Amino acid sequence: MVNRFTAARSTMAMWRWGSPAIVTLAVMAALTALTADAAAKEARPKPPTEATAPRDAGEPIMAIVSIKTQQVTFYDADGWIMRAPVSTGTTGRETPAGVFAVLEKDKDHRSTMYDDAEMPNMQRITWNGIALHGGPLPGYAASHGCVRMPFGFAENLFDRTRIGMRVIISPDNAEPVEFSHPALLVPKAEAIAAAPARAEALSREAAEAAKTADEAKKAAATATRETASLSASLRKLEGLKTRAAAELAYADKALAAAKTDEAKARAEDLKQKAATKAAELGNQLDTAKADAKSKLDAAAVAKEAAKTAQTRKADTAKAASEAKLALEPVSIYISRATQKLYVRRPTHKPAPDGGGIVFDATIEVPVTIRNPERPIGTHVFTAVARNEAGLRWTAVTIDNGDNAKAALDRITIPQEVLDRIAPTALPRSSIVISDEPLSRETNYRTEFVAVLNNQPQGGFITRQPTADVLIAGDDVQGGDGFGFFNFQRDLAPQTGNTRRRGGQYYRPVQPGWWQD
Repeated sequence: MVNRFTAARSTMAMWRWGSPAIVTLAVMAALTALTADAAAKEARPKPPTEATAPRDAGEPIMAIVSIKTQQVTFYDADGWIMRAPVSTGTTGRETPAGVFAVLEKDKDHRSTMYDDAEMPNMQRITWNGIALHGGPLPGYAASHGCVRMPFGFAENLFDRTRIGMRVIISPDNAEPVEFSHPALLVPKAEAIAAAPARAEALSREAAEAAKTADEAKKAAATATRETASLSASLRKLEGLKTRAAAELAYADKALAAAKTDEAKARAEDLKQKAATKAAELGNQLDTAKADAKSKLDAAAVAKEAAKTAQTRKADTAKAASEAKLALEPVSIYISRATQKLYVRRPTHKPAPDGGGIVFDATIEVPVTIRNPERPIGTHVFTAVARNEAGLRWTAVTIDNGDNAKAALDRITIPQEVLDRIAPTALPRSSIVISDEPLSRETNYRTEFVAVLNNQPQGGFITRQPTADVLIAGDDVQGGDGFGFFNFQRDLAPQTGNTRRRGGQYYRPVQPGWWQD
């Protein structure tokens, strides 16, 4: 850049030479230097500031954090609505770039990792401690991995977001653009209109089936107890009959051995009593066996009825669950690394171990990706609103690879998956395509967590990942229609590339600064 003061001194020297032409040139040179200096100042990027869109804002659908510019922007169906500067993770504790969603909200949260530090208006995006929250902003990356926002901004935002809101953390600048493609979900108006009534009817049917199953189970249990007591009685009668037969045999021997009339009389009397007793016990045993057979047959019928009722209970619960899930936005994740397609939908059931809600994960299938050896990038497609075609979509790309259209062109979603989820797809539904496997952070109480492995992940590395847990599935049914199975995660942890990103400026966290 030209130094203004050097130019000014040169101008004065030329003035002393007295040449009008030289003076004119000197003035022009000075003006040029001043203009160039002003243009250079204008070219410098302005630091991010808080801003609100000059229109009525809808509910936030997604947030995009730019690590490069240290800024977060929130979007509704029609574009950006709020933006503010942020402070992301410092060197060695970098905020991981990738795709997340809000998992939990806590207005007055305190850190369990960093000396009970205040994290007001916390919106968690991973269970190992990465979150959006209010905090001091020194003007550069300075956190332990969280995304700090201005205190007032975080407070105003807190009540406007919902669990499941998409959070995209991009290494560079990224923004949603209007997008359309034949592979995107196309709902059917009649299916959406019928979905609430169908869910209600199936819920009633499931409740009735559950009641019937419980009654059948009790009847089978009663029949089993009765047959158990009959079996004990039969064993007792059989023992008595065997004993009576032995006594009759003894009386026969005594009669044969009798030598005197008196002995013969006693033996005859003994034999008659033994024969009478044996006959009575034989009749009782025959009657008891006939009665037991009918009750055993009835118990077998009751047991089979209970089994059938239990199967129907599971089937109707599954159908009711699927119908209820059809009322929720659906999220699809397609991984080039695993060659699989995963589906998540919120159940709104609280997680049994506390914190967050359970997400249904009953759909996990192989997917066809053409040229699977070639990178595809990371793209987030979001249905932001309804339109004449069904849904209006946007696309956000945060990693190198194909462009959004080319990425979708390479994917073939199984038709059976489309048949299950497309007819009732709603705004806020999304499709994520990535080279990455699902992070170990993905479990039964998360939607999807995918981290860019070519970016620093110090904010993950310094934290313990959440333990492997059970997640919702349909191979083992629970009493509420949600079973559980072990989720197959990527076999190696996502340690990523801890190199410093080119062009990104970090400063170490200063003593006394916020600890998050």
